[in-house]
Amino acid sequence: MICRVYHSSPLDRVAGVVYTGFTSFEGFDHVGMQRTRFHIDYVTLILMYLLALVGLFVIANASRSIAPAHDPLYYVKRQFIWIILGTIVLVVAAWFDYEKFKKLAPFIYWTAIALLGFVLVHGSSALGAQRWIQLGPFQLQPSELAKIAIVITLATHLDKKKSLSRWRDLISPLVHVGIPMLLILKQPDLGTTLVFVAITVGMFYMAGVPWTKMLIFPAGLAMVILLIYLHFRLGIPIPLMHGYQLKRLLIFLNPNSDPLGSGFNVIQSRIAIGTGGLWGGGLAGAQTNLLGFLPESYTDFIFASVGEVLGFVGSMAILFVYLIILARGTYIAYQAKDRFGTLLASGIVAMFAFHVIESAGMASGIMPVAGVPLPFMSYGGSAFLADSAGIGILLNVYGRRKAQKYKPAVAQTLPIMYSPLSEPDIGGSHS
Repeated sequence: MICRVYHSSPLDRVAGVVYTGFTSFEGFDHVGMQRTRFHIDYVTLILMYLLALVGLFVIANASRSIAPAHDPLYYVKRQFIWIILGTIVLVVAAWFDYEKFKKLAPFIYWTAIALLGFVLVHGSSALGAQRWIQLGPFQLQPSELAKIAIVITLATHLDKKKSLSRWRDLISPLVHVGIPMLLILKQPDLGTTLVFVAITVGMFYMAGVPWTKMLIFPAGLAMVILLIYLHFRLGIPIPLMHGYQLKRLLIFLNPNSDPLGSGFNVIQSRIAIGTGGLWGGGLAGAQTNLLGFLPESYTDFIFASVGEVLGFVGSMAILFVYLIILARGTYIAYQAKDRFGTLLASGIVAMFAFHVIESAGMASGIMPVAGVPLPFMSYGGSAFLADSAGIGILLNVYGRRKAQKYKPAVAQTLPIMYSPLSEPDIGGSHS
Protein backbone atom coordinates (compact mmCIF):
# COMPACT_ATOMS: atom_id res chain seq x y z
CA MET A 1 0.00 0.00 0.00
CA ILE A 2 1.34 3.44 -0.93
CA CYS A 3 1.56 5.93 1.91
CA ARG A 4 1.78 9.54 0.77
CA VAL A 5 3.84 12.00 2.77
CA TYR A 6 3.14 15.73 2.79
CA HIS A 7 5.77 18.13 4.13
CA SER A 8 6.52 21.80 3.83
CA SER A 9 10.29 21.69 3.37
CA PRO A 10 12.84 19.49 1.54
CA LEU A 11 14.32 18.37 4.87
CA ASP A 12 10.87 17.40 6.11
CA ARG A 13 10.27 15.41 2.91
CA VAL A 14 13.54 13.51 3.38
CA ALA A 15 12.63 12.81 7.01
CA GLY A 16 9.19 11.64 5.92
CA VAL A 17 10.67 9.19 3.43
CA VAL A 18 13.01 7.78 6.07
CA TYR A 19 10.16 7.57 8.57
CA THR A 20 7.85 5.84 6.07
CA GLY A 21 10.59 3.36 5.26
CA PHE A 22 11.18 2.53 8.91
CA THR A 23 7.52 2.15 9.77
CA SER A 24 6.86 -0.02 6.73
CA PHE A 25 9.84 -2.23 7.53
CA GLU A 26 8.68 -2.65 11.12
CA GLY A 27 5.18 -3.66 10.13
CA PHE A 28 3.52 -0.36 10.98
CA ASP A 29 -0.26 -0.45 10.62
CA HIS A 30 -1.12 1.82 7.69
CA VAL A 31 -4.79 0.85 7.62
CA GLY A 32 -6.86 3.99 7.30
CA MET A 33 -3.81 6.23 7.03
CA GLN A 34 -3.40 8.23 3.85
CA ARG A 35 -0.99 10.80 5.24
CA THR A 36 2.00 10.38 7.52
CA ARG A 37 3.55 13.48 9.03
CA PHE A 38 6.64 13.23 11.21
CA HIS A 39 7.34 16.43 13.11
CA ILE A 40 10.98 17.29 13.72
CA ASP A 41 12.09 19.35 16.70
CA TYR A 42 14.66 21.42 14.84
CA VAL A 43 15.42 23.55 17.90
CA THR A 44 16.65 20.62 20.00
CA LEU A 45 18.52 19.11 17.06
CA ILE A 46 20.34 22.34 16.16
CA LEU A 47 21.23 23.11 19.76
CA MET A 48 22.68 19.63 20.24
CA TYR A 49 25.07 20.04 17.32
CA LEU A 50 25.89 23.59 18.41
CA LEU A 51 27.06 22.18 21.75
CA ALA A 52 29.02 19.46 19.97
CA LEU A 53 30.73 22.06 17.76
CA VAL A 54 31.68 24.24 20.73
CA GLY A 55 32.81 21.06 22.47
CA LEU A 56 35.27 20.33 19.66
CA PHE A 57 36.64 23.85 19.99
CA VAL A 58 37.11 23.49 23.75
CA ILE A 59 38.55 19.95 23.46
CA ALA A 60 41.11 21.29 20.99
CA ASN A 61 42.25 23.76 23.63
CA ALA A 62 41.98 21.50 26.67
CA SER A 63 43.88 18.56 25.14
CA ARG A 64 46.86 20.52 23.83
CA SER A 65 49.09 19.57 26.75
CA ILE A 66 48.49 15.81 26.37
CA ALA A 67 47.95 15.37 22.62
CA PRO A 68 50.80 13.80 20.61
CA ALA A 69 53.28 16.39 19.37
CA HIS A 70 52.84 15.24 15.76
CA ASP A 71 49.02 15.40 15.97
CA PRO A 72 47.76 18.21 18.23
CA LEU A 73 44.16 17.57 17.07
CA TYR A 74 44.29 13.89 17.97
CA TYR A 75 41.42 14.05 20.47
CA VAL A 76 39.38 16.37 18.29
CA LYS A 77 39.53 13.92 15.39
CA ARG A 78 38.48 11.02 17.59
CA GLN A 79 35.60 13.02 19.03
CA PHE A 80 34.50 13.94 15.52
CA ILE A 81 34.30 10.24 14.69
CA TRP A 82 32.05 9.73 17.69
CA ILE A 83 29.86 12.62 16.57
CA ILE A 84 29.36 10.89 13.21
CA LEU A 85 28.53 7.58 14.90
CA GLY A 86 26.29 9.42 17.34
CA THR A 87 24.36 10.91 14.43
CA ILE A 88 23.65 7.41 13.14
CA VAL A 89 22.46 6.36 16.60
CA LEU A 90 20.29 9.48 16.81
CA VAL A 91 18.61 8.76 13.47
CA VAL A 92 17.85 5.16 14.44
CA ALA A 93 16.54 6.17 17.87
CA ALA A 94 14.37 8.91 16.34
CA TRP A 95 12.70 6.97 13.56
CA PHE A 96 12.43 3.54 15.13
CA ASP A 97 8.83 3.68 16.42
CA TYR A 98 9.25 3.95 20.17
CA GLU A 99 6.29 1.63 20.76
CA LYS A 100 8.58 -1.16 19.55
CA PHE A 101 10.86 -0.54 22.54
CA LYS A 102 8.32 -2.32 24.72
CA LYS A 103 8.87 -5.61 22.93
CA LEU A 104 12.64 -5.14 23.01
CA ALA A 105 12.77 -4.07 26.67
CA PRO A 106 13.73 -7.51 28.12
CA PHE A 107 16.50 -7.93 25.56
CA ILE A 108 17.77 -4.36 26.16
CA TYR A 109 17.75 -4.79 29.93
CA TRP A 110 19.55 -8.13 30.09
CA THR A 111 22.06 -7.08 27.45
CA ALA A 112 22.92 -4.08 29.62
CA ILE A 113 23.20 -6.33 32.69
CA ALA A 114 25.45 -8.75 30.77
CA LEU A 115 27.75 -5.94 29.61
CA LEU A 116 27.97 -4.50 33.12
CA GLY A 117 28.81 -7.95 34.48
CA PHE A 118 31.35 -8.57 31.72
CA VAL A 119 33.22 -5.34 32.40
CA LEU A 120 33.67 -6.34 36.05
CA VAL A 121 35.42 -9.55 34.96
CA HIS A 122 37.21 -8.68 31.73
CA GLY A 123 37.06 -4.90 31.53
CA SER A 124 40.06 -2.61 31.26
CA SER A 125 41.02 -0.37 34.17
CA ALA A 126 42.09 3.25 34.45
CA LEU A 127 42.32 5.71 37.37
CA GLY A 128 41.41 2.97 39.84
CA ALA A 129 38.17 1.96 38.10
CA GLN A 130 37.26 -0.96 35.86
CA ARG A 131 34.64 0.51 33.52
CA TRP A 132 35.67 -0.07 29.92
CA ILE A 133 35.65 -2.78 27.27
CA GLN A 134 38.49 -2.52 24.81
CA LEU A 135 37.34 -2.59 21.16
CA GLY A 136 40.47 -2.18 19.08
CA PRO A 137 41.62 1.46 19.25
CA PHE A 138 38.43 2.49 21.06
CA GLN A 139 36.92 1.81 24.46
CA LEU A 140 33.25 1.17 25.23
CA GLN A 141 31.83 2.16 28.61
CA PRO A 142 28.74 -0.01 29.23
CA SER A 143 27.56 2.11 32.16
CA GLU A 144 26.96 5.05 29.80
CA LEU A 145 24.83 2.96 27.47
CA ALA A 146 23.05 1.42 30.47
CA LYS A 147 21.55 4.84 31.24
CA ILE A 148 19.54 4.74 28.02
CA ALA A 149 18.72 1.09 28.59
CA ILE A 150 17.29 1.83 32.03
CA VAL A 151 15.19 4.72 30.69
CA ILE A 152 13.62 2.46 28.07
CA THR A 153 13.12 -0.56 30.32
CA LEU A 154 11.95 1.37 33.39
CA ALA A 155 9.46 3.25 31.20
CA THR A 156 8.18 -0.10 29.96
CA HIS A 157 8.00 -1.43 33.52
CA LEU A 158 6.13 1.59 34.88
CA ASP A 159 3.81 1.73 31.87
CA LYS A 160 2.55 -1.74 32.75
CA LYS A 161 1.70 -0.67 36.29
CA LYS A 162 -1.94 0.29 36.69
CA SER A 163 -1.31 1.61 40.18
CA LEU A 164 1.72 3.05 41.95
CA SER A 165 -0.03 4.21 45.10
CA ARG A 166 1.06 1.33 47.36
CA TRP A 167 4.51 0.54 48.68
CA ARG A 168 4.44 -2.94 47.18
CA ASP A 169 3.83 -1.41 43.75
CA LEU A 170 7.28 0.21 43.93
CA ILE A 171 9.26 -2.90 44.85
CA SER A 172 9.71 -4.30 41.35
CA PRO A 173 10.63 -0.94 39.73
CA LEU A 174 13.21 -0.28 42.47
CA VAL A 175 14.70 -3.77 42.06
CA HIS A 176 14.70 -3.22 38.30
CA VAL A 177 16.89 -0.14 38.72
CA GLY A 178 18.83 -1.40 41.71
CA ILE A 179 20.51 -4.36 39.98
CA PRO A 180 22.42 -2.31 37.35
CA MET A 181 23.11 0.39 39.96
CA LEU A 182 24.90 -2.10 42.20
CA LEU A 183 26.94 -3.42 39.27
CA ILE A 184 27.97 0.12 38.33
CA LEU A 185 28.79 1.05 41.93
CA LYS A 186 31.01 -2.04 42.07
CA GLN A 187 33.23 -0.76 39.21
CA PRO A 188 33.30 1.76 41.00
CA ASP A 189 31.41 4.56 39.21
CA LEU A 190 29.61 6.73 41.72
CA GLY A 191 28.72 9.44 39.19
CA THR A 192 26.72 7.17 36.89
CA THR A 193 25.06 5.56 39.92
CA LEU A 194 23.78 8.99 40.93
CA VAL A 195 22.54 9.54 37.37
CA PHE A 196 20.43 6.39 37.76
CA VAL A 197 18.95 7.84 40.93
CA ALA A 198 18.04 11.07 39.11
CA ILE A 199 16.44 9.13 36.26
CA THR A 200 14.40 7.06 38.71
CA VAL A 201 13.19 10.12 40.62
CA GLY A 202 12.13 11.90 37.43
CA MET A 203 10.30 8.91 35.99
CA PHE A 204 8.60 8.00 39.26
CA TYR A 205 7.34 11.55 39.55
CA MET A 206 5.92 11.60 36.03
CA ALA A 207 4.45 8.13 36.47
CA GLY A 208 2.29 9.46 39.29
CA VAL A 209 3.97 8.05 42.37
CA PRO A 210 2.35 9.84 45.36
CA TRP A 211 4.40 12.38 47.28
CA THR A 212 4.24 10.21 50.39
CA LYS A 213 6.08 7.49 48.47
CA MET A 214 8.49 9.90 46.76
CA LEU A 215 9.83 10.72 50.23
CA ILE A 216 11.80 7.47 49.98
CA PHE A 217 14.44 9.34 47.97
CA PRO A 218 15.17 12.19 50.43
CA ALA A 219 15.02 9.59 53.20
CA GLY A 220 17.65 7.58 51.34
CA LEU A 221 19.80 10.71 50.96
CA ALA A 222 19.51 11.38 54.69
CA MET A 223 20.59 7.80 55.37
CA VAL A 224 23.67 8.21 53.17
CA ILE A 225 24.62 11.44 54.96
CA LEU A 226 24.22 9.68 58.30
CA LEU A 227 26.42 6.78 57.16
CA ILE A 228 29.11 9.19 55.97
CA TYR A 229 29.00 11.00 59.32
CA LEU A 230 29.29 7.71 61.24
CA HIS A 231 32.13 6.63 58.94
CA PHE A 232 34.27 9.66 59.75
CA ARG A 233 33.15 9.86 63.37
CA LEU A 234 33.26 6.20 64.40
CA GLY A 235 35.07 4.52 61.53
CA ILE A 236 32.05 2.49 60.44
CA PRO A 237 32.68 1.17 56.88
CA ILE A 238 30.23 1.98 54.10
CA PRO A 239 29.47 -0.94 51.75
CA LEU A 240 30.59 -0.53 48.10
CA MET A 241 32.14 2.87 48.87
CA HIS A 242 35.86 3.53 48.63
CA GLY A 243 37.72 6.04 50.75
CA TYR A 244 38.69 8.21 47.78
CA GLN A 245 35.03 8.43 46.72
CA LEU A 246 34.04 9.75 50.13
CA LYS A 247 36.84 12.32 49.99
CA ARG A 248 35.73 13.43 46.53
CA LEU A 249 32.16 13.77 47.71
CA LEU A 250 33.11 16.07 50.57
CA ILE A 251 36.25 17.84 49.35
CA PHE A 252 34.26 20.57 47.61
CA LEU A 253 33.34 21.87 51.07
CA ASN A 254 36.99 22.65 51.79
CA PRO A 255 39.34 21.78 48.90
CA ASN A 256 42.27 23.51 50.64
CA SER A 257 42.24 20.77 53.27
CA ASP A 258 44.01 18.54 50.73
CA PRO A 259 45.34 20.90 48.03
CA LEU A 260 47.72 18.40 46.45
CA GLY A 261 45.40 15.42 46.73
CA SER A 262 41.64 15.12 46.39
CA GLY A 263 41.20 18.89 46.42
CA PHE A 264 43.64 19.57 43.57
CA ASN A 265 41.13 19.26 40.73
CA VAL A 266 38.60 21.54 42.40
CA ILE A 267 41.21 24.20 43.15
CA GLN A 268 42.62 24.17 39.63
CA SER A 269 39.12 24.18 38.15
CA ARG A 270 38.25 27.32 40.10
CA ILE A 271 41.48 28.96 38.99
CA ALA A 272 40.72 28.14 35.34
CA ILE A 273 37.21 29.59 35.55
CA GLY A 274 38.50 32.69 37.33
CA THR A 275 41.25 33.15 34.73
CA GLY A 276 38.63 33.33 31.98
CA GLY A 277 37.11 36.45 33.47
CA LEU A 278 34.08 37.96 31.80
CA TRP A 279 34.80 37.24 28.13
CA GLY A 280 37.37 34.45 28.29
CA GLY A 281 40.94 34.23 27.10
CA GLY A 282 40.33 32.28 23.91
CA LEU A 283 42.74 29.56 22.82
CA ALA A 284 45.79 31.73 23.36
CA GLY A 285 44.81 32.84 26.85
CA ALA A 286 43.91 29.43 28.31
CA GLN A 287 47.17 28.99 30.21
CA THR A 288 45.82 26.58 32.84
CA ASN A 289 45.05 24.04 30.14
CA LEU A 290 48.13 24.82 28.09
CA LEU A 291 50.41 24.17 31.05
CA GLY A 292 48.50 21.03 32.03
CA PHE A 293 47.52 22.19 35.51
CA LEU A 294 43.89 21.05 35.21
CA PRO A 295 43.45 17.24 35.09
CA GLU A 296 40.56 15.84 33.05
CA SER A 297 40.12 19.29 31.48
CA TYR A 298 38.63 17.82 28.30
CA THR A 299 36.39 15.20 29.97
CA ASP A 300 34.77 15.58 33.40
CA PHE A 301 36.08 19.10 34.04
CA ILE A 302 35.44 20.50 30.59
CA PHE A 303 33.14 23.17 32.01
CA ALA A 304 36.21 24.70 33.68
CA SER A 305 37.83 24.80 30.24
CA VAL A 306 34.69 26.47 28.87
CA GLY A 307 34.99 29.12 31.57
CA GLU A 308 38.65 29.74 30.81
CA VAL A 309 38.22 29.90 27.03
CA LEU A 310 34.80 31.57 26.74
CA GLY A 311 34.58 33.40 30.06
CA PHE A 312 31.56 34.01 32.26
CA VAL A 313 29.42 35.22 29.34
CA GLY A 314 30.23 32.17 27.24
CA SER A 315 29.63 29.81 30.16
CA MET A 316 26.23 31.35 30.86
CA ALA A 317 25.38 31.08 27.15
CA ILE A 318 26.23 27.37 27.21
CA LEU A 319 24.08 26.83 30.30
CA PHE A 320 21.25 28.73 28.63
CA VAL A 321 21.45 26.38 25.64
CA TYR A 322 21.17 23.42 28.00
CA LEU A 323 18.21 25.10 29.69
CA ILE A 324 16.43 25.38 26.33
CA ILE A 325 17.07 21.69 25.60
CA LEU A 326 15.71 20.72 29.01
CA ALA A 327 12.68 22.95 28.51
CA ARG A 328 12.05 21.42 25.09
CA GLY A 329 12.40 17.93 26.57
CA THR A 330 9.91 18.76 29.31
CA TYR A 331 7.51 20.13 26.70
CA ILE A 332 7.89 16.94 24.68
CA ALA A 333 7.14 14.83 27.77
CA TYR A 334 3.89 16.73 28.30
CA GLN A 335 2.99 16.58 24.61
CA ALA A 336 3.48 12.82 24.25
CA LYS A 337 0.60 10.83 22.81
CA ASP A 338 0.70 8.19 25.57
CA ARG A 339 2.04 7.38 29.01
CA PHE A 340 5.00 5.43 27.65
CA GLY A 341 6.17 8.39 25.58
CA THR A 342 5.88 10.69 28.59
CA LEU A 343 7.98 8.34 30.71
CA LEU A 344 10.66 8.00 28.02
CA ALA A 345 10.99 11.75 27.57
CA SER A 346 10.98 12.47 31.30
CA GLY A 347 13.74 9.91 31.90
CA ILE A 348 15.93 11.52 29.25
CA VAL A 349 15.28 15.01 30.65
CA ALA A 350 16.17 13.85 34.17
CA MET A 351 19.39 12.29 32.87
CA PHE A 352 20.47 15.45 31.03
CA ALA A 353 19.47 17.72 33.91
CA PHE A 354 21.57 15.83 36.43
CA HIS A 355 24.56 15.72 34.07
CA VAL A 356 24.50 19.46 33.45
CA ILE A 357 23.93 20.47 37.09
CA GLU A 358 26.54 18.08 38.48
CA SER A 359 29.20 18.66 35.80
CA ALA A 360 28.96 22.45 35.92
CA GLY A 361 28.56 22.43 39.69
CA MET A 362 31.60 20.29 40.47
CA ALA A 363 33.76 22.34 38.09
CA SER A 364 32.62 25.50 39.89
CA GLY A 365 33.29 23.96 43.30
CA ILE A 366 29.71 24.00 44.54
CA MET A 367 28.87 20.31 43.98
CA PRO A 368 30.60 17.06 44.98
CA VAL A 369 33.12 15.66 42.50
CA ALA A 370 31.32 12.67 41.01
CA GLY A 371 32.99 12.34 37.60
CA VAL A 372 30.04 13.14 35.34
CA PRO A 373 30.64 14.34 31.74
CA LEU A 374 28.98 17.41 30.26
CA PRO A 375 26.51 16.24 27.55
CA PHE A 376 27.70 16.65 23.94
CA MET A 377 30.80 18.60 24.98
CA SER A 378 33.00 16.32 27.09
CA TYR A 379 35.38 14.06 25.23
CA GLY A 380 34.19 10.46 25.20
CA GLY A 381 32.54 8.16 22.69
CA SER A 382 30.25 6.11 24.91
CA ALA A 383 28.82 9.23 26.55
CA PHE A 384 28.21 10.90 23.20
CA LEU A 385 26.47 7.80 21.83
CA ALA A 386 24.23 7.67 24.91
CA ASP A 387 23.46 11.39 24.70
CA SER A 388 22.69 11.09 20.99
CA ALA A 389 20.33 8.20 21.68
CA GLY A 390 18.64 10.35 24.31
CA ILE A 391 18.05 13.19 21.85
CA GLY A 392 16.85 10.65 19.31
CA ILE A 393 14.27 9.34 21.77
CA LEU A 394 13.06 12.89 22.47
CA LEU A 395 12.67 13.50 18.72
CA ASN A 396 10.91 10.15 18.42
CA VAL A 397 8.32 11.05 21.06
CA TYR A 398 7.89 14.55 19.64
CA GLY A 399 7.48 13.29 16.08
CA ARG A 400 4.68 10.90 16.98
CA ARG A 401 2.67 13.18 19.21
CA LYS A 402 -1.03 13.62 18.45
CA ALA A 403 -3.59 16.36 18.93
CA GLN A 404 -5.24 14.25 21.64
CA LYS A 405 -2.37 13.84 24.07
CA TYR A 406 -1.90 11.67 27.12
CA LYS A 407 -2.26 13.56 30.38
CA PRO A 408 0.26 12.35 32.99
CA ALA A 409 -0.97 11.81 36.52
CA VAL A 410 1.33 14.61 37.65
CA ALA A 411 -0.67 17.03 35.48
CA GLN A 412 -3.13 17.71 38.23
CA THR A 413 -0.35 19.34 40.28
CA LEU A 414 0.49 21.65 37.37
CA PRO A 415 -2.90 23.00 36.24
CA ILE A 416 -1.44 25.92 34.32
CA MET A 417 0.33 23.59 31.90
CA TYR A 418 -2.77 21.57 31.06
CA SER A 419 -6.27 21.89 29.79
CA PRO A 420 -8.72 19.11 30.67
CA LEU A 421 -8.42 16.10 28.37
CA SER A 422 -10.80 13.24 27.94
CA GLU A 423 -8.18 10.60 28.76
CA PRO A 424 -8.25 9.38 32.39
CA ASP A 425 -5.23 9.72 34.63
CA ILE A 426 -3.20 6.56 35.09
CA GLY A 427 -0.84 5.76 37.90
CA GLY A 428 -2.11 7.38 41.06
CA SER A 429 -2.01 10.85 42.54
CA HIS A 430 0.53 13.17 44.08
CA SER A 431 -1.89 14.35 46.69
